[in-house]
Amino acid sequence: MDFNSGSGGGGGGGNELHNNQFYQCEENKPLLGEMSEGNNNTKLGAGPCKRSLHHCSSSGMRYKLLHEGDIQVCVVKHPRTFLSKILTSKFLRRWEPHHLTLTDSSLTSATPTGYMETSLSYSSIEDLQLLSWDNAPKYCVQLSFPGGTVLLQAANSYLRDQWFHSLQWKKKIYKYRKVLNNPSRWDVVLKEIRALVDMALTSPLQDESIHQAPLHIISTLLAENSNLSPQDHENIIVAIAPLLENNHPPPDLCEFFCKHCRERPRSMVVIEVFTPVVQRILKHNMDFGKCPRLRLFTQEYILALNELNAGMEVVKKFVHSMHGPTGQCPHPRVLPNLVAVCLAAIYSCYEEFINSRDNSPSLKEIRNGCQQQNDRKPPMPLRLLRPEPPTPPPTTLLPLSTNPILVELERNNNSANTKRKAGPSGGDSEPNLIDCLLVSPAVNTLSIQLPAQADRVLGCFALILKMLSDYDDWRPALASLLQPIPFPKEALAHAKFTKELKYVIQRFAEDPRQEVHSCLLSVRSGKDGWFQLYSPGGVACDDDGELFASMVHILMGSCYKTKKFLLSLAENKLGPCMLLALRGNQTMVEILCLMLEYNIIENKDTQLQIISTLESTQVGLRMYEQLCDRQRELKELQRKGGPTRLTLPSKSTDADLARLLSSGSFGNLENLSLAFTNVTSACAEQLIKLPSLKQLNLWSTQFGDAGLRLLSEHLACLQVLNLCETPVTDAGLLALSSMKSLCSLNMNSTKLTADTYEDLKAKLPNLKDVDVRYTEAW
Repeated sequence: MDFNSGSGGGGGGGNELHNNQFYQCEENKPLLGEMSEGNNNTKLGAGPCKRSLHHCSSSGMRYKLLHEGDIQVCVVKHPRTFLSKILTSKFLRRWEPHHLTLTDSSLTSATPTGYMETSLSYSSIEDLQLLSWDNAPKYCVQLSFPGGTVLLQAANSYLRDQWFHSLQWKKKIYKYRKVLNNPSRWDVVLKEIRALVDMALTSPLQDESIHQAPLHIISTLLAENSNLSPQDHENIIVAIAPLLENNHPPPDLCEFFCKHCRERPRSMVVIEVFTPVVQRILKHNMDFGKCPRLRLFTQEYILALNELNAGMEVVKKFVHSMHGPTGQCPHPRVLPNLVAVCLAAIYSCYEEFINSRDNSPSLKEIRNGCQQQNDRKPPMPLRLLRPEPPTPPPTTLLPLSTNPILVELERNNNSANTKRKAGPSGGDSEPNLIDCLLVSPAVNTLSIQLPAQADRVLGCFALILKMLSDYDDWRPALASLLQPIPFPKEALAHAKFTKELKYVIQRFAEDPRQEVHSCLLSVRSGKDGWFQLYSPGGVACDDDGELFASMVHILMGSCYKTKKFLLSLAENKLGPCMLLALRGNQTMVEILCLMLEYNIIENKDTQLQIISTLESTQVGLRMYEQLCDRQRELKELQRKGGPTRLTLPSKSTDADLARLLSSGSFGNLENLSLAFTNVTSACAEQLIKLPSLKQLNLWSTQFGDAGLRLLSEHLACLQVLNLCETPVTDAGLLALSSMKSLCSLNMNSTKLTADTYEDLKAKLPNLKDVDVRYTEAW
């Protein structure tokens, strides 16, 4: 049947439909006036029929927006003759089951036959009413169209109301889409936008699209009308602000917000409207990769704050507001999102340098659709350039460090302001940036010239990273996020950036928590970490090793007092360690002494050089003499012999063990029981001085992961180890994989996991007696 034909009709009374009711065409009504009461005296069918008013949101009921569903359909055409009145009476009325779909423009059946042979367009629906009968459990929605009425019968009142509100919403959003698609007067458009926002806020429907659909309509409107005045921009933003309180803006709207932040950063809209929107993004966004324009909008908002008179003070207050007044930030997503925004902004500063390196399309080119190779500009190579110095006297030789090296983009080879002399090699080859960094230590002063705007962006977001590092609760996660060094190589060659970042690394080095300062080391073997970058000779080092010494001190004070760490220092940083020790740095003196004590250095000449370095300072000489005394005592203990078995009384402490072992000869001690004592991981310092130890019982002690790591480095001959009821975890148990002599291991009632157990079995071939009861691996 054709729903779009026919004339206006009326209601019904008794067993027939009256044709005396006038259905006012809603095309002439205000959009917000569509929820009219209608004619309460209208009857339909033989029994008393009640036409319910529109259910407003104040009723408290909430419904999910329907997109499709099964329902009974009946179509009643307006009677024109006596025969048609009889055919449309209640007793001859026929109901058809249909699976209806609520599309964006019409009501469509999955089986287009019978009453629903053609779709019912929302524009043809003149009125929607709720119907119910007192003497019959029928729950219907009445849809009036020119020429008749469509009745939709649901199974219960809740489903009926759900269909009613869903149809009402679809009809209204369809009309708003048509009205705002062809704007004429912007004052009228603004009123319609406000009405659309009010409708979305008062709707009893609960669905993401209820707020997102109006935002998409408005974003499309703004995208197609880019010639609006700034005042119109602000009026529209203020109008849609209530919708943004609980919803992220769609991508096109983010682009519009970004433009406003760039063009009018001092507008009050930025503070009053954008602030809660950005706060919600930072608190609730889960992945900027899926919505990059949210990140770009957040970035532009922060830059707009930086343009205010107070500048970074405003940004600092904003960061503090995101953290909250307490010592613990209640929103776990704030820090990762802020770091993601900072990293993306820092990358954007060096975007042209990065693209000239790999000739990949820039973000700007991607946004402009220029992704094809033949559409792009010719590559702009990086050149190692050197400003021409004043002509020196003939007898004067200029060292390399007197000429600061600049890395620039050669945009126009014929331009006079880009012409530079070649480097000392005189070759025509184009060295890459990392090769430039490795020319000589003097090249560590390498600088990259950034445009003024990029320089401001870099300074702003580098300072935000510094602010984040000042919060104790954020520092562990921040250290973990920055551990892989997620910055472009060009940024690490930029002296200004590395100087700002040095503060963050210093904060990590000063933090006593292992989870923080352990992130100074590389994330995996073969890759440099912050420890390498800020060590003497590293790309980012701009001092005489003070930060390096601070990092070594904190790492040596934790569980990194191991042969592995000392071996790494001996292989890569022995020169800086000796230089700092020569200058009296106590941490470096201790490092050199440990290298001698643990036989890290095999070369005799290097050993003699280390000894000479230690003897050149008072602190070094004192510590070297103490080392010699310990070595003599150890040899004396081994010569004298002593007991082979020893059991400490219960409740003994670390101090008791140290006092006992220092009072006699225990060079031959093979079996030591510390079961049910109060010893901790600190006693490992004493245990590693027992070279003959083969059996160690730590049952029901507080010996933990740090002690296990130290034992695994020094007690290679240990065969039996009892860790029953100790607080050890996978982190410490994995270190036992280097103790190849272990044949008996008790991990009963520990935090051992199945994966770690399988790993230990694979790496300890002599392990035959294992107790893993009451663990996850049991």
